[in-house]
Amino acid sequence: MPIPTSSQTIGPFFREGLNRPTWADLTREGARGEPIRIVGSVLDGEGLAVPDALLEVWQADAQGRFADPQDTRSGVPDPHFRGFGRGCTDPEGAFAFRTVRPGPVPGADGGLQAPHINLTVFARGLLKRLVTRIYFNDLDEANAIDPLLRSIADAGVRATLIAQRGADVDGEATYRFNVVLQGEGETAFLAV
Repeated sequence: MPIPTSSQTIGPFFREGLNRPTWADLTREGARGEPIRIVGSVLDGEGLAVPDALLEVWQADAQGRFADPQDTRSGVPDPHFRGFGRGCTDPEGAFAFRTVRPGPVPGADGGLQAPHINLTVFARGLLKRLVTRIYFNDLDEANAIDPLLRSIADAGVRATLIAQRGADVDGEATYRFNVVLQGEGETAFLAV
């Protein structure tokens, strides 16, 4: 009787097989809403760049609707916005996504979650993916009532989920969000 093979770390062909550079632009099909950019780096426990990480984002459209049949709320999601993107880090560990600012989505408690982007990280040395969220530092009121952010008592840990707005690029708001895989300043990862 065959036995299952054990989990393996990401091999040298992972990036080559899954990298789709155009997928890092979630606006490429004419998505409605305010275009924004997310830029950052993936860093290891020593603070060194991870040059071969793969990141996936999933988010609601500008109205807070998901391009998913399970989102059965009234209204129609933006047909030009898939809500999913994928990008790889470059040799310096940097990544970039172009998307639209997501709208708020309902939370489990019936209230609203602050606009955010879900982020999954795959990298060498990881046996399983890491999942986190990207919130925006210029949405203080929404962040203050977000259930996930409120559940994190340590302000330093909570801050690892907040992207910082920098200088606009080509007239678009640009946010910096670094992913620190372990050690000092480690990004808060979610158990999903």
